[in-house]
Amino acid sequence: MVFSGYLQVLLSHLIQVIGKGLSLTACFLLMSINLAQGSEHQHIKQQSAEGQGAAQVQDATQSVAPTHTRTLTFGIVPQQSAAMLVRAWSPLIHYLSQNANLDVRFATAPDIPTFEQRLAQGEYDIAYMNPYHYVVFKQQLNYRALAKESSKQLQGLIVVRKDSDIDSLAKLQGKRLALPAPAAFAASVLPQAHLRQQGVDASIKFVGSHDSVYLAVAKGVMEAGGGVGRTFNNMPATIKQQLKVIWRTPKYTPHAIATHPRVTEQVREQLLVAMAMMPNKSQGQQALEQLNFNPLVPAQDSDWAPIRLLELGSLAQPLSLQDKESR
Repeated sequence: MVFSGYLQVLLSHLIQVIGKGLSLTACFLLMSINLAQGSEHQHIKQQSAEGQGAAQVQDATQSVAPTHTRTLTFGIVPQQSAAMLVRAWSPLIHYLSQNANLDVRFATAPDIPTFEQRLAQGEYDIAYMNPYHYVVFKQQLNYRALAKESSKQLQGLIVVRKDSDIDSLAKLQGKRLALPAPAAFAASVLPQAHLRQQGVDASIKFVGSHDSVYLAVAKGVMEAGGGVGRTFNNMPATIKQQLKVIWRTPKYTPHAIATHPRVTEQVREQLLVAMAMMPNKSQGQQALEQLNFNPLVPAQDSDWAPIRLLELGSLAQPLSLQDKESR
């Protein structure tokens, strides 16, 4: 009976994560994390029942694994493969579930345009999104800024193969340039803006993620590609050592962690308190290190005012909102 119940839970998780477009590797990584969390809570309840009686089980469960009114879905912009995102973000998701007394679950999308569509449809309660996404979805759907990395600025870059003779934006004229997605702020929007300013006409192809950009350039499929420092540095050495950075964008306010309007002020406060404690807890420190993040600090809408001054609305509006406005 126990084995049968376990299989039912396993199948339930499998159906759920496959439906979100994750790879099979990412599916099993995510299922193991979710099932481990459930097993941990059940183990606590069983130990309490054996040692202290049924009356004390409820108290122990509430203090360690509180009853959650509903699950909060934390959507992560898919700059990298789903499997890499699961590994990088799971410690933070688990930390928030334990320390904010909330049931927080990881989510992403197979590519950036699909992530934009899911943001537009309100699928995520919490979302980690690039600065341009935040500006657009704040205006359209009133996503609310929650947190950002402290002392961090976002900077895009363009890479080529190390054996390439391309060493400036001007030499990208007529070259094949891979970019993640139309609304990828530092990796796509800013490079395109500077190319236009300099009158450089490159042949642009959107490939869906930062990882795909670097792989396409390393394999010689594309002659150059746009990304950001964090995703470039996170690539396997076998890929990274084949590439060189030829240009970097100006620096801007980093990615936003924002909440959907349905998320209450109380829940936002619980999340912020847990985030503030991260540098002082070993579990929190490990989660930040896994992401290569600075400590998270409260954010406000005005932090992204410099992005609005760029007036990028007509340059690279997310496809999901373009479709909505054309109907």
